[in-house]
Amino acid sequence: MLKKANDIQIGGDHYKSKAIQPWDAMESWMNVDEFRGFLRGNAIKYLAREKDKGGVTDIKKAMHYMKKLLETYKEDGDS
Repeated sequence: MLKKANDIQIGGDHYKSKAIQPWDAMESWMNVDEFRGFLRGNAIKYLAREKDKGGVTDIKKAMHYMKKLLETYKEDGDS
């Protein structure tokens, strides 16, 4: 079985160790379009800075946000 985005953390455990992950709180406060925009924006941020800051780790972080974004479509039954 494939792991869900919430089961993964890149670069530490500072979010996984929390009772509620910050993006789960944001998802509950935002409508689906707002939450998807947040996820897209963070993926773009990590891709934009990978050469200057985090390298491969930032690419993995961008992929993590894209995985969560993809999950929002699977939950809605979109393909």
